[in-house]
Amino acid sequence: MQIAMDDVQVEGRRAPMLEATTLTLASGECVLLAGEPGHGHTALALVATGRLAPFTGTVTLVGDDGTTTTATADLRRVTAVVDVPGISEPDEALTVGDVVAEELSLAGQRSLPGDAKKWLDAHDLLDRRGDRVDELHGTLRTALLTSLASERADVRFLVLTLPDRHGGEPSGWWAVAESLAALGYGVLVQCTRSSARDLGADLPPARGDDALRAAPVEALRTRPAPAAVPDERPADDAAAVGPPEPVETTDPTTLFDRAEPGRHRADAVPEPEAAAGPPDGPDPGRDAGRGPAEQGPAQEPEPEPEPEPDPDPAPDEEVDR
Repeated sequence: MQIAMDDVQVEGRRAPMLEATTLTLASGECVLLAGEPGHGHTALALVATGRLAPFTGTVTLVGDDGTTTTATADLRRVTAVVDVPGISEPDEALTVGDVVAEELSLAGQRSLPGDAKKWLDAHDLLDRRGDRVDELHGTLRTALLTSLASERADVRFLVLTLPDRHGGEPSGWWAVAESLAALGYGVLVQCTRSSARDLGADLPPARGDDALRAAPVEALRTRPAPAAVPDERPADDAAAVGPPEPVETTDPTTLFDRAEPGRHRADAVPEPEAAAGPPDGPDPGRDAGRGPAEQGPAQEPEPEPEPEPDPDPAPDEEVDR
């Protein structure tokens, strides 16, 4: 599935809110757009997801079967805007538990306090249930809100607007976006030029009076390796080709150390198990069928421990002094 924006422009009351922009976003892709803070980010997020009609240009949704539509209702159904300032950002006074309950309700799921508690417990965030949402650092906040948005059944595309305004290393929220792209979502992230340069993009600084209205420019485009999916091949084909390579699926909210923003947790990827058996001991499979001269060095038996001295004798016992 793909979203194609062709020469889209949004006019404001006094000046353009978004200059002409052409962009494509496909499922499984992660695209970074860089631009100065201003109305352009919000306008682009709303136009790309069918929540605002463009003044000029078209936004087309291309289905998996190649069919196309420009209906805004179809765009809204398969997209979600995440943490857009003044549009979808949660109220600062809400607790993390309140935000989870609200997002579960938007996803058409049960949203009682117990359901929010269960979701937080499953994502290792139960200890943050009573915290205000504005207390979360940038990486964890982005991971929380994008994970909740992906709970909606029909959503295939996620648009994140200025996650860098909440602090933290850009590499943190960019890794969250890429982890969702690996799960098959198309992820569009809008950030400032300085954050894009921190992620390795080669961008000149914006200058002049029109910098705030300048169209965001594409800074990075990646397609992460897809996460594991069920093997739907026929049994005969699967036997001939062999089992698929396993790829670990990781929830974005478990990728990061919550105490230090932007740092990957050391236990995010399990270490491979050590081979069974003592590392330096003899290997029966290796030494089988080999002569004494070819086998590994024999191990000397461990000396038996010396017997411990008897406890103090009873008073009526004789002792050889």
